Amino acid sequence: MNGQPLLEVKNLKTHFKTDAGLVKAVDGVSFTLQRGQTLGIVGESGSGKSVTSLSLLRLIPTPPGIAADGEVLYRGRDVLKMADEELRSLRGNKISMIFQDPMTSLNPFLRISTQMMETIRLHQGLDRKAARERSIEMLQLVGIPDAAHRVDHYPHQFSGGMRQRVMIAMAVSCNPEVLIADEPTTALDVTIQAQILELIQDLSRRLGTATILITHDLGVVAGLCDQICVMYAGKVVERGNADQVFGDPRHPYTRGLIQSVPRLDRKNAERLYSIPGQPPLVVNLPDACPFHPRCEFAMDKCRQAYPPV
Repeated sequence: MNGQPLLEVKNLKTHFKTDAGLVKAVDGVSFTLQRGQTLGIVGESGSGKSVTSLSLLRLIPTPPGIAADGEVLYRGRDVLKMADEELRSLRGNKISMIFQDPMTSLNPFLRISTQMMETIRLHQGLDRKAARERSIEMLQLVGIPDAAHRVDHYPHQFSGGMRQRVMIAMAVSCNPEVLIADEPTTALDVTIQAQILELIQDLSRRLGTATILITHDLGVVAGLCDQICVMYAGKVVERGNADQVFGDPRHPYTRGLIQSVPRLDRKNAERLYSIPGQPPLVVNLPDACPFHPRCEFAMDKCRQAYPPV
């Protein structure tokens, strides 16, 4: 990929002031995203993945959140310094997000058509009739049958998988250049998971959309992502392309995540590996490797300084 990155994140830090102390939920995250590229951000619950995605669009409430440092450059312009009006024109239009829980992301009191048309009319400037046609077209694109009829249904009339498809349809309805998918397959059965991931990949190919796929499952990103960032305790501990991360993982945490994925190519049944211990509380963390209490390779210097990515 050549030229200026579509999205460039530099040393992003998002902290929260709490009674227990300063929570460094995102602490110096950096990555780049090119047009048409898919970036996977993986890690356990609490590693800072979702806070990173929300920070990209300034969706963290302030207070208690603090944009402590960093830049989020979209086509060279810093999203963190944009005026509110410019930011509103960016969200859902140039950069869209599929939120983590489709069950709670849709307004239960409004028809699907109302929720989809609002975004389309606001960003695309279409009249009501054209916006409705666009909504139906998007629902057909994500594989919802009888879309012309279903568009006027309420969220409770859709299954979990169908609601997730509606969320994806809403996210891509304005042809965004960047799509952020925050655990888009959470709480869905395996068959529907595969369909949703295939759908996101297909839309990315057809629309040329750059995608950030956030998940805790390394198995999900293996065949989908061009680049992978592994997060732990608010930091990126390892990054590289899929061949590098899966073929030659360098960080013990990455190795642990890979070993904990069930393997179908192993003949003898064996107990599934689990990383010992629990993720740390990211409150007033010392300047040391936060993984060292759980790491079988920990050395004295791991307790004294943070290792390079």
